[in-house]
Amino acid sequence: MSEATLQHAAYDSKVEGNVIFTRVDTAINWMRKNSLWPMPMGLACCAIELMGTGASRYDIARFGAEVMRFSPRQADVMIVAGTVTYKMALAVKRVWDQMPGPKWCIAMGACASSGGMYRSYAVLQGIDNLIPVDVYVSGCPPRPEALLEGLMKLQDKIAESESSQAHFKSEASV
Repeated sequence: MSEATLQHAAYDSKVEGNVIFTRVDTAINWMRKNSLWPMPMGLACCAIELMGTGASRYDIARFGAEVMRFSPRQADVMIVAGTVTYKMALAVKRVWDQMPGPKWCIAMGACASSGGMYRSYAVLQGIDNLIPVDVYVSGCPPRPEALLEGLMKLQDKIAESESSQAHFKSEASV
């Protein structure tokens, strides 16, 4: 075979522009961040704003999070919206434990983040006392735009996270 024939075989103009090089963990994180399935835990007035975020005016579908799942086994983001009482905390924890990993949590509103204005024996002073929180959305109640910004912050956090392989190895060694 001549050298010209070998060079022609090694270069295919049909493939040019259609090949992407990336790392596996980067591709996995890209897929995860663009297909979040929220588990809404609407416990008080913030739940109305959470519902508004799913409406057509705010279009949560732009972020791949329009599939609100009311089954914890099909969700990967729990959005805790509103006042968490101690009576409800056990149910929130049970739902969190049933969600498959990797999973994330957004605390929406002042009550979910810190107990809000309720400093009583019946109110949990922040959901982070019960489950790990990845993003806090401030406000009383926060606007749907604030939740969308929190969702974007979560997407940034997911994109920068370590690969799934290393994550599972570190859990196994503990």
